[in-house]
Amino acid sequence: MRGLTNIEGIYFLGIGGIGMSALARYFLSMGYTVCGYDRTETVLTERLTDEGCNIAYDDNVDTLPTLFSDPAENDKVLIVYTPAIPKESMLLNFFRDNGYSIYKRAEVLGLISRDTDAIAVAGTHGKTTVSTMIAHILTTSTINCSAFLGGIAKNYDTNLLLAESRFTVMEADEFDRSFLHLSPLISVVTAIDPDHLDIYGTAEAMVEAYGQFCHRIRSRGTLILHENIISSLSLPDDATIYTYGTGEQASFRAVAIEKEEGRYRFDLMTPGDPVKDIRLPLPGMVNILNATAAAAASWCAGVSADDIRKGLGTYLGVRRRFDVRFTGREITYVDDYAHHPQEINALVSAVRDFWPGRHVTGIFQPHLYTRTRDFAEGFAEALDRLDEVLLLTLYPARENPIPGVSSDMIAQLMKNRSVRVVTREDLIPALAGVKKGMLLTIGAGDIDRFIEPITVMLKERDA
Repeated sequence: MRGLTNIEGIYFLGIGGIGMSALARYFLSMGYTVCGYDRTETVLTERLTDEGCNIAYDDNVDTLPTLFSDPAENDKVLIVYTPAIPKESMLLNFFRDNGYSIYKRAEVLGLISRDTDAIAVAGTHGKTTVSTMIAHILTTSTINCSAFLGGIAKNYDTNLLLAESRFTVMEADEFDRSFLHLSPLISVVTAIDPDHLDIYGTAEAMVEAYGQFCHRIRSRGTLILHENIISSLSLPDDATIYTYGTGEQASFRAVAIEKEEGRYRFDLMTPGDPVKDIRLPLPGMVNILNATAAAAASWCAGVSADDIRKGLGTYLGVRRRFDVRFTGREITYVDDYAHHPQEINALVSAVRDFWPGRHVTGIFQPHLYTRTRDFAEGFAEALDRLDEVLLLTLYPARENPIPGVSSDMIAQLMKNRSVRVVTREDLIPALAGVKKGMLLTIGAGDIDRFIEPITVMLKERDA
């Protein structure tokens, strides 16, 4: 990748994505002109506009600001795109046809990872929570960090942290093999359950890519792996390798786990002295594992036991990751980004654990035709654990329809007959008589647009 010498501006294709918007903020902070395109206006794009970005919502060359529209001046700008941008995009092809310097988001992150001591978190589940936990622990410690996050950290209300520190925390995204551009000092791998089979073809090919990611660690770097996956991965010979989990052989493990009101209390065993009396203000065993992984990475970065304890104790979570949006007299409403059967299972387990005996209604929006096709049975089994299910019509994202693949496909496989498929237009009316207990919104598509309307409806009902 060319450097930033003589560069005046950066244009982002897909600027509204959570990862892209963090990069946009990064370059804005450095004084560059930052512009971009996205298909739809969202809260993220509105905030970027308020911060100084010029954003277009029409895939048309006529929308380009002057700095980016003249091919004769293309040496003054960089173009960054996400693989979610379709190949037929008019803007993308204009830049390609006219000799602009074009890079994937992952390539830009790769450059940043080589210039700092990067802590990269990979995994088909948990990477956003773990990376945000690490960033918070380091930020509240004497070490500090910058961070590119895959969600909005509730402690800071942003997906970008900037600090004078040698450490940069970032998610390592397996989609399109993006994480193979990174060169971390410390890497965490949380899970390698099959996903993105539209990219990899087979689960074995995806696991092989995770092994390649492990070999991207710097010489004498540190790998931290969930105890259940270490035997499945190809590992480098010159790295320090730790495991985490709850097993007796795990290098980092949570012990003496006790459930308190709205949180867990536990001790953390490490290769050195234990970290005693951690109080994690999040429910669910999955978050104990996430906290263990985050504490392990922080310990390897030199954070003290006291600062690990303080960081985890003050961690507020991530928007759309077990995000409690409303607590009323009759209903508690939780929103979660879960879009894989294992993630839904973890969410339901946490809800059942902390609110036992309650009726649980879930609203799930399938994301991608290929993922729905590949995991329809898994989705059906996970959703069967709910008492009542509303299935929103499928969110296609970047994909064209596949015949026979829809939300109805999941509904037909479910044993629980308290399931309905509803359109976006019919969702709010369908919730008018929602039973008291728990209400969950689940998915990675545009289901997040219903969070505020649902919250308003529940508040009015509770008044």
